[in-house]
Amino acid sequence: MRDADSFDDFYRSTSGRAVRYGYAVAGDPAEAQDLVQEAYARAWRQWAKLAGHPAPEAWLRLVISRLATDRFRRLRGWRLAASRTGPPPDVGPPGEDTVLLVAALRQLPPRHRQALALHYLFDLPVEEIAREAGVPTGTVKSWLSRGRARLAELLPGVAAEELEVNDVA
Repeated sequence: MRDADSFDDFYRSTSGRAVRYGYAVAGDPAEAQDLVQEAYARAWRQWAKLAGHPAPEAWLRLVISRLATDRFRRLRGWRLAASRTGPPPDVGPPGEDTVLLVAALRQLPPRHRQALALHYLFDLPVEEIAREAGVPTGTVKSWLSRGRARLAELLPGVAAEELEVNDVA
């Protein structure tokens, strides 16, 4: 218990400075928090050895610096790869069918919308959707059926076969 207490004391006394140092190194507050969190996680895992280190805060700063350097190198590699291939092609505006479908989906209850998206966009079976939602499979089948029926009402120009009204599996 003594080691945990001393790590807690170390964290409380150094975390403010560590975040400020991380921000100075990374130049981004969110990135600084990630770096510092990872550095403290490493310090915790090695606390038995680090507690006896003559300057544990200096060790922590060194870890933050090395993590920042590693991330910078990785990002630089990604930027170089992107510069060679160029930016991705522009994506045109959504088609009329897409706009109508999205507008219709927004009118459905959230659970129906979620079930339809998981089933048709992610190809999840009813059983897996039920497990993820924490409900019986019959409930998911009901959501899918009701969602499809409501979409058929909202999108009268779309053929019933396209919505697969009779398919509940």
